[in-house]
Amino acid sequence: MEDGLDIVDWVHFEKNRAELGPSFIKILSYFREDGAKSVLEIEQAMHEQNTIALVIPAHTLKGEARQFGAEPLALVAENIEQVARFCIETHAFPDHLIPDVVELRRLWRETIELFEKETNPLQTRSAAASGGFGRKVSNQGFGRI
Repeated sequence: MEDGLDIVDWVHFEKNRAELGPSFIKILSYFREDGAKSVLEIEQAMHEQNTIALVIPAHTLKGEARQFGAEPLALVAENIEQVARFCIETHAFPDHLIPDVVELRRLWRETIELFEKETNPLQTRSAAASGGFGRKVSNQGFGRI
């Protein structure tokens, strides 16, 4: 869990994991699906220069990312949402958000990779199993949710 400290607040992540119990993995899978859809919709809205279409997926991604402790992802999504809302009022297109949308995709990919490492028992087990001859190998990480 040491990896990705600047991308995921692992204390928050583990707190939610404990609070949600067996539902955690299901809710995390919804985040994967909804988040991927939101990132794609944001990229598409930028490509189509559709400011209004930026707001809802950015807002959704912001809230869901915060639920799992992915604050950097949430902050970029929040900025996209706020700038888009302002641009709707001023009848402008926020083309200056292009670097933020690129950063959003990068953070999304890295966040999901970290979540996968943390919640996939096969990855946890294979790391423990590589302990070598003569070392005690446990499977305490297996099945962990």
